[in-house]
Amino acid sequence: MKNPYKDLKDVSDVVISTRIRFARNLKEYPFPCRLSEDKKRKVASIIKEAVLEGHSAISDRFKYIQMSELTQEEAVSLVERHLVSPEFISGRQGRGLLLLNDESVSIMINEEDHVRIQVINRGMKLNETYELADKIDTLLDERLDFAFDEKLGYLTQCPTNIGTGMRASLMLHLPALQESGAMGKIAASLSKLGIVIRGLYGENTDPSGAIYQLSNQVTLGITEQEAIKNLHDIAMQLVAQERNTREQLSENINMLDSIYRSYGILSYAKLISNSECMKLLSNVRFGVEMGCFEIDFDTLDRLFIEIQPATLMKNIGKKLTPAERDRIRSELVRTALNTKQIPASRRLENT
Repeated sequence: MKNPYKDLKDVSDVVISTRIRFARNLKEYPFPCRLSEDKKRKVASIIKEAVLEGHSAISDRFKYIQMSELTQEEAVSLVERHLVSPEFISGRQGRGLLLLNDESVSIMINEEDHVRIQVINRGMKLNETYELADKIDTLLDERLDFAFDEKLGYLTQCPTNIGTGMRASLMLHLPALQESGAMGKIAASLSKLGIVIRGLYGENTDPSGAIYQLSNQVTLGITEQEAIKNLHDIAMQLVAQERNTREQLSENINMLDSIYRSYGILSYAKLISNSECMKLLSNVRFGVEMGCFEIDFDTLDRLFIEIQPATLMKNIGKKLTPAERDRIRSELVRTALNTKQIPASRRLENT
């Protein structure tokens, strides 16, 4: 089988995306859990003005979204696109979202903290993503008075965020390690190193499609740069473990059969549920990672999001029954994959 890891610096086979998030609070206001609806609206207005009327070159590229005005489908789609947390849409009154036009930056207002700055990039781009998040944080700090203690650092509602208030995360595709049953042991080991690994949408969510979030857990007594380096080093260890496990599975006829069957079902199915589609797409991405198919990762990673129920309805522009979603989902995936032909030599490689 073709070796897909010639460029060892390219880890896009494992690392789907990078996220940096800062938690900040206004000094003169209680945490959101203690705010009345009127005070929440006041805080939202202050932060909205600081961003939209700031002197940043990207200020005019933000749009403000009043969360209470969104439909349920529109709100859930924001979660599915990893732009907001599931908690953020659970109670939308008094909450606002500032979203950059390319959706690479989102600022949640009145989630657990007054301000949650989030920057997302494709692939492993910890330093670049941090630099942009830090720049936005600095611009806001010039216009807002953040709650800060000389000894503790930035003050946050949850004690686990006190200090830097930073969470650095990587979205990883780990099908081989999941298949081998190693994820439980890995999660236990990582917690001892100040790193946590969670499901697709963060805490208390499942790793649908073998997609996991790897994040720093320690924010106090450590610099932002140290936290990022620690996350990077551990992520690279996981990349190596995932690739080694793939090599062990590369001659497993049952695994290869599952991968090729998954491609066949996605290419021809007329109805497909979200949970089945996530599993099959994960298998096909696994096949790409092992050199079975020539499909770009961007296509597959985009599909992971576009097939989600609320995002599917948002893009169609109307409510859909489960059966209608299953039909449209299958059409979407079929169209995407049928433009990506598998070379005949690659099809026969493992027969």
